[in-house]
Amino acid sequence: MELDSERRYAKRYDIRLPMRYRVSLKDSVPISGSGSTCDLSTTGVGFRCRRPLPVGAHIELLVEWPARHGDADPLELQITGFVTRNEAGRVGVRSTSRKFRVDTGVQSLLATA
Repeated sequence: MELDSERRYAKRYDIRLPMRYRVSLKDSVPISGSGSTCDLSTTGVGFRCRRPLPVGAHIELLVEWPARHGDADPLELQITGFVTRNEAGRVGVRSTSRKFRVDTGVQSLLATA
C-alpha cells in the first residue's frame, strides 16, 4: 500500500504575487517587510522574504491580488495567522483569517508612520 507523503488537508495553489507583512512579537518592536508568495491554500500561505521570521509569531499579510474592484481599485488579500516554519528564505504561515479588501491607498494595515 502506497502512502501519499502530502499531509496537508487543503490543496495548495502555486501563485506568485507580491506581498507585505508585519510580524508582532510580545515585548518587541514589530518586524515588517515584503516578499512574494510561493503558494496559497484555504489554511495557509508560503512565501519568500529576505529575513528569517520567528516561528510562533503572529503575522499579518497583505497580498496584492491581480483582480480589481470595479475595474478601478486594486484588491488585496488580507491574511492573519502564525508563522509555522522558516527555512532557507521561505516562510510558512497557518492562517486564522483571510478576506479581500479594496486598497484605497489611503488606509493600510501595514503602513509605517
